[in-house]
Amino acid sequence: MYQSQARHLMNKWSFEKRPFIVIADFELENIKVYPLNALPSDILFNFNGSRNYDNYFVQSVKPEFTHLGLSLSQYKIAFDKVHQELQYGNTFLINLTMRTEVTSSFSLKELFFYSNAKYNLFYKDEFIFFSPEPFVKIKDGYIHSYPMKGTINADIPNAEKVILNNLKEKAEHNTIVDLIRNDLSIVAKQVHVPRFRYVEEIKNNGQNILQVSSEVKGKIKLKYINRLGDTIFNLLPAGSISGAPKPKTVNIIKNVESQKRGFYTGICGIFNGSEFDSCVMIRFIEKEQNKLFYRSGGGITHKSDMMSEYKETLQKIYVPTH
Repeated sequence: MYQSQARHLMNKWSFEKRPFIVIADFELENIKVYPLNALPSDILFNFNGSRNYDNYFVQSVKPEFTHLGLSLSQYKIAFDKVHQELQYGNTFLINLTMRTEVTSSFSLKELFFYSNAKYNLFYKDEFIFFSPEPFVKIKDGYIHSYPMKGTINADIPNAEKVILNNLKEKAEHNTIVDLIRNDLSIVAKQVHVPRFRYVEEIKNNGQNILQVSSEVKGKIKLKYINRLGDTIFNLLPAGSISGAPKPKTVNIIKNVESQKRGFYTGICGIFNGSEFDSCVMIRFIEKEQNKLFYRSGGGITHKSDMMSEYKETLQKIYVPTH
């Protein structure tokens, strides 16, 4: 579905209070909008405990899950291109992502049921995600966004203090919060930051990690009330997985990354008739010719160290568990 069609349908259904789900790719070229009461049976979701399935079987054993390696030389080529753009001043924060082949003893659907995250989706045996990152929530006339920037191994001594005091991570987080404030100001007024740089722990099948987030909040402008299509598409792509300044940085991403992101780092959201809850589609596995590929990445600034960013990209290849 084209963006114009999706925007119109979302506006119409939100005005009619008709529940639906939207799944939008990063490039905004392939957008799916389904009424919740007619959702295809091969699309499953669990958003903060709200799900469209009842009984399911969870394997009692952990899956064998490994990545087959991300070429350091390939990563360095992309990193150097990004670093050059940073030096030229064309961007001052860019999210660089890579695609890594993985193997699993579980099928995509089994991984979906096994995983545990705030936002989980299984899409037609084509991809799954288990995202910890909300995009926007809309409730009672207010819009909330929760940009996530900053990741560290939870087992590192004083990990929370280390990540919160890291100057590169501070600068990156500040930039994204400022970008999200500007984005929300398009559709909302009285935009402010109720919570700044709070830390959450995420359990996975390897090492646990800490992630740093903030909350940005505003009151929806009158012309956007009950017009979800206009509201959401004015905010895309999500700032936390593109960069700043956004339009120029998105163009750099397209030139540097070797292929389209597709649904990875797009957004998925559910309107229940009165409230809207959505996420950024990260922690993402896709199937292609019976092979599995994991997408991961991180924010790059002029202070970034190439090896540290490479390791963080690998660190984010995991399946979150209970």
